[in-house]
Parts: sequence; C-alpha cells; structure tokens
Amino acid sequence: MIAMELWYNLVDLLPFEWAEPGRMLFMKNALLAIILLAPIFGTLGTMIVNNQMAFFSDALGHGAFTGIVIGGLAGFLQPMWSAVAFSLVFSVGISVVHHKTRMSSDTIIGVFSSFAVAAGIFLATLGGKSFAKLNSYLVGSILSITPSEIGIIAVILVLVLIYWYFFFNRLLFASINPVLARSRGVRTFWLETLFSMAIAVLVTVSMSWIGLLVINSFLVLPAAAARNLARNQRQYHLIAVAISLFSGVSGLIASYYTETASGATIVLITAVIFLLTLLARRRSA
Repeated sequence: MIAMELWYNLVDLLPFEWAEPGRMLFMKNALLAIILLAPIFGTLGTMIVNNQMAFFSDALGHGAFTGIVIGGLAGFLQPMWSAVAFSLVFSVGISVVHHKTRMSSDTIIGVFSSFAVAAGIFLATLGGKSFAKLNSYLVGSILSITPSEIGIIAVILVLVLIYWYFFFNRLLFASINPVLARSRGVRTFWLETLFSMAIAVLVTVSMSWIGLLVINSFLVLPAAAARNLARNQRQYHLIAVAISLFSGVSGLIASYYTETASGATIVLITAVIFLLTLLARRRSA
C-alpha cells in the first residue's frame, strides 16, 4: 500500500532504533494505529464522561467477549464480526430496557454485564475446553495490528467524525436535560442508541489490540483528565484528544523499552496525567 510506504518512510526519520529503515514494522504499524485511535477514544470518551456511562462501556466489552466466543463456536474464520453483531444487539438491548422500565441505569447495565461475562466464560469452557486461547483478548496487543486493520481504524475515524459533526449538539442537549430535549423534538432514545452502538463497535474492534481489561480506561481517563482543565466544550475535546494521543504514543514507546504490555503502560501514563490535572484543578479552585 502506497499510504503505508509513505508512513514507513516518515517514521524512518525518528531517532529510535525500532524506527530504522526496514526494521520492526510492527512498531511502526502500532504507532500509526494509536495515532488514528486516539481521536476516536478522546472524542467519544467526552460524552461517556458527560453521561456517566463508564460502567456502560465496560459492560460492552463483556458483550464483545461473549460475541467472540459465540463466533468461535460457530466456526467463523473471523469471530470479530460476530462479536460486533452481538455487541450491537447487546447495546440496543440495554437502551431498550432502560427506556422501557423505571430501573436505574446502573442496575440494568450490571445485569446485562453479569450475564454477558458469565455466558462467555460458560461457553468458552463448555465441555472442558481451555480458556487460555482467549487470554489474548483480555490483555490485547497493539503490536499485532496489520495494515488492513489500520485501514479499518481509519474508516471508523472518518465515520465517527461525521457522526459527531451532525449529532454532537443534540447529544449534548440530551445529556444535559433529556426531558427538555424530548419536549423540543429531540429523539433521545435513538440518539442514545446510536451512540451506544458506536461505542459497541469501537470497543469490539479494538479489544484484541488494547485488551478487554483496560479498554474502558482508554475511553474514560483522557476525557476525565480533560474535564479537570477545560472551560468549554471545544477545549474539552481538544484536551481529551491531546491527552489520548500523548499517552498512546508515549506509552507505546515506553512499553517497548520496558518490555511491558502496551495497553497497560498507556493506561498508567493516562492515570498519572489524570492525577496531575486533578491536583491542578484543586489548586485553582
């Protein structure tokens, strides 16, 4: 691919041993993937934090895990797509139950999440099967990403930006005052459902690269840190994306030299940034 060749030539200019021409293409692929993923996680994470949906995005990861298991049992060559389908159904189910009942959202999410993770483990170990083959989805490895998968991320980034351009104002309105939004003709149910589906696709597609155990932190921590510093929505989004990008790139490079899991290293750096922004907020208060 011409685009990847151009990217490799650009990375060759960096002062790192893994950036030398013709060496360690997996690091160069991972770096590009993080640069593309950072705006997605940073942007969508702002609305997750606004709507207090951190538990929801974690539950979607459990649903994606169950979808992976179902796809494997069905004999799919690419169980990831069955996971995407299951996650979409899972997210819609949570939205429907939430809007049709008077139960609190955290209770509904807890029920769905518990069912999903239990069903996934049950199916994965049915008949005495080993769970070990699924461990890669729990930890993830951004270093295993391929150029074709990077292309998928690029498409998702474009779709997210288009979605944000057309629906952000209504999403924000609904998150601030859903009752008033509905009285003004905003279809809050469909807005929330579409947003939930977007998170479901992102979590599912990224799970094998980032890891189910830490993927929720990729969505929540950059936005939470940005909220400590931002004074308006524009600053909020820009800071969240900047923190996501900085943490991703620095975490990837640090994990290479410390020989640690890249996902966990990125999350630790983001957590430190969150603590620093929290201290800065308290001092300025």
